[in-house]
Amino acid sequence: MGPLRSVVLCGGGTGGHIYPLLAFADCLRRHDPSVRITCLGTPKGLENELIPPAGYDLRQIPAYQLPRSINMSLVRTPDRMWKAARAAGKVIDEVRADVVVGFGGYVSVPGYLAAWRRELPIVIHEVNVPPGVANRLGMKFTKNVAVGFPHQPSQAESLRDARVVGVPLRRGIAGLDRAAMRNAARAHFGLRPDLPVLFVAGGSQGARSINLAVSGAAKELARNGVQVLHVIGARNEPVSVPTDLPVPYVTLPYLSEMELGYAAADLMLARGGAMTCAEVAAIGLPAIYVPYPHSNQEQKRNALPVVEAGGGLLVDDGELTPAWLERTVIPLVRDPQRLAAMGAAAAAYGRRDGDVALLNFVYEAVSR
Repeated sequence: MGPLRSVVLCGGGTGGHIYPLLAFADCLRRHDPSVRITCLGTPKGLENELIPPAGYDLRQIPAYQLPRSINMSLVRTPDRMWKAARAAGKVIDEVRADVVVGFGGYVSVPGYLAAWRRELPIVIHEVNVPPGVANRLGMKFTKNVAVGFPHQPSQAESLRDARVVGVPLRRGIAGLDRAAMRNAARAHFGLRPDLPVLFVAGGSQGARSINLAVSGAAKELARNGVQVLHVIGARNEPVSVPTDLPVPYVTLPYLSEMELGYAAADLMLARGGAMTCAEVAAIGLPAIYVPYPHSNQEQKRNALPVVEAGGGLLVDDGELTPAWLERTVIPLVRDPQRLAAMGAAAAAYGRRDGDVALLNFVYEAVSR
């Protein structure tokens, strides 16, 4: 099995596609510092903010949203798509890629098409059920499909033969020792070392209900000695928290180093995004999952297996009230034995080696 000389990575639009791509790029570089890594992105995607600062070459190509129904947009899609695929093909030819690895998002489709036309190996990594529309299209061109979670192959026919590799995670998270970092992380946020911490992060999308419920429970949580570290989400309204609380309630609009929040926490309250579920389970952090209600329930499907394994609790968005939090969080966060058992169950379900497992799968695909 010869070394990979040049790899093209496709994934864009949202963090759920870009973060695993970056973690995989880091893994590639660790294993072979000489490998050429080129990322495909679109002019408007979040990848522009995340990929170049991480030190990777980002090439922009036009990408068009794939219509989900038959309309004029679909009639124009082939013309647009081939234009984007030609642009992707130029990049693939220039860097003399050995393989294209896609993580989803519209920018992946031109990459898949261009690789297929050149008979290059294509590897797809998918974390959701059902698979995203871009990866579903890509699966028509390759059998090399990897998934992040053990429940996926049984829940989607298109993923029946996929290899379960886990989700590539950043080293700062995959290698996190929560106990060893706890005091330093708490000091970083101005939290006390001796009282339990609830870490709240609902993501930038649709976390308003979480923000309102937790801030509404602030007085009762504080009265019971529960500290709160609350990431509101950059796109959400600031929450109003009482100023005279007896213990710290720290709010942040955004947290780039999530491992610090994880290390400070005894318990997490979060949505059920695939990356969140993968990270929280891998590091063995007990969590209460509140899946985003206005979608195809993929977040509920992400969180349910961790919860069924004993690693967390699940609550519907509509049931999340200050009273529910007071009833549930206060006894749980003050029960170290129950938290330890939940953390161990989460860690047994999660995995920290998704990056290396995907790399081995890519090597297999290329050698075939």
